[in-house]
Amino acid sequence: MQRTQIPTYERIAIDLANRIYDGKYKVGEKIHGRSTLASDYKVSPETVRRAIKILEDVEIVHSTKGSGIVISSRENAYKYIHRFSNLESVKDLEKQMYSLIGERDKLDDQLFETVKKIMDYSVKLRHTNPLAPIEVEIFLGCTHIGKSISEVKFWQNTGGTVIGVKRNGEIIISPGPYTLILEGDVLLIIGDEETYDRVIHFLED
Repeated sequence: MQRTQIPTYERIAIDLANRIYDGKYKVGEKIHGRSTLASDYKVSPETVRRAIKILEDVEIVHSTKGSGIVISSRENAYKYIHRFSNLESVKDLEKQMYSLIGERDKLDDQLFETVKKIMDYSVKLRHTNPLAPIEVEIFLGCTHIGKSISEVKFWQNTGGTVIGVKRNGEIIISPGPYTLILEGDVLLIIGDEETYDRVIHFLED
């Protein structure tokens, strides 16, 4: 996992805090002056000043005119390191979270495009292949409920041939002309590209 980018002055502050906690700098001792530290870390004196300011704010060091930078607390150095470590972990997790969200959004977009293509292909297939059946559900109030396919002259009125009926979770294949049309049935019909509109119009009459 890629680490969060930390400003140079913060890295210096963390390094100094680690040195204090490890005992390389002891409480009461003076740290080298800002110019020496700037040379050691190969940064500008201003960058060092900002690093020392952080350590002063959390009471790891204090500086006074004439005394330089003096170590105040090893315990505070540990607290600072520990706190910063947790903070960085949170930043890393947050960055990882946004990365995963971005990947998920890309997958959602790809899924949407794939579904759209499938729907487009289905429409094209329906229009170009007369053997691709269309499905029409028999709704409550349809005037043809209780009548047979032959009785309503289904093919003569719609140009569509009923090749199957979905009923109560089962499919009746090649229903005969005397098969009754019942509420909730789903008729499987083949025909030309205008068949669907004619069937809908016929059932709504």
